[in-house]
Amino acid sequence: MAELQTALTAIRLLRISVRQLFNSVGSGQGVDGGEDNSMTNFPRDLQEFLSTIASRVRDVEQAVNTLEPTPEPFDLPSMMYLGQHTTQEGQAFHDTLVNTYRWIKDVEEKSDVAQTLLNQNSMTRSYLTAGRPVKKRLRTASHNVPPEQVDSVIMTINRLYDDMTITISRQLSSNAVLHVTLGHILKAVIACKGLLIESVVVKGYGESTDLWTESRHEVFKKLTENAYAAMLQFDSPTSPECSVISFMDWFHSFTNLFSVPCKRCGLYLHNFLPPTWRDFDTLEPYHQECRAS
Repeated sequence: MAELQTALTAIRLLRISVRQLFNSVGSGQGVDGGEDNSMTNFPRDLQEFLSTIASRVRDVEQAVNTLEPTPEPFDLPSMMYLGQHTTQEGQAFHDTLVNTYRWIKDVEEKSDVAQTLLNQNSMTRSYLTAGRPVKKRLRTASHNVPPEQVDSVIMTINRLYDDMTITISRQLSSNAVLHVTLGHILKAVIACKGLLIESVVVKGYGESTDLWTESRHEVFKKLTENAYAAMLQFDSPTSPECSVISFMDWFHSFTNLFSVPCKRCGLYLHNFLPPTWRDFDTLEPYHQECRAS
């Protein structure tokens, strides 16, 4: 591969030198790009260009001679007939197939890396083990919570904050959908399965809320992304009530979204955005770029 890269570099340099020669001849300028005495210096400049090109050609020849030929021709089956198409669309198939092949190989490599990382960092949201027999499995508390208990937990959280209201709706099933209003700053729709938070969408105070469309404002799009991170951070299948309370406490910290500076840089705005990140432990505000890695 090193020899092939050297040969390709030599060819690229040769093409650059030839292009410079034609540009100089076409524009009437010399090596230094000036127009004064161009006719007087033209033979000298032309000789310099030709000498450079001759040197580049020798470099290409030397680089090509170091390459080893392939031991046998590539087996292309039906792809070898693509170049025989007379239409322009047919001739473009080969490039498309090559790009598709490279994309698939790239996906395979990244999938292998992702599988290795996921096996090392299990992010399961249940305390059940895969080897436990089905009949002896424990009930997943966060999923199988009765609606009455969910309502009780949410109403308890609702009474903790004066500037945040939470209403519950159940339209299609027994699972709750929480409509959260934080002052006159923002709104959120939180979909739950029992006491397990499954989806969060944050929008501005004046926007219509639903679970399917994101906010039209960049600041609330960032808050939605961070809410998903907090949802995973605070999740605890063995203590579902504590998980929901911790998440709502983190969410309530955005009551001063536009009025508090970043804890690290001290600025209110960075890239036209306020501090949209809250530390999971201290709830201190940070910009996305300023948060601790």
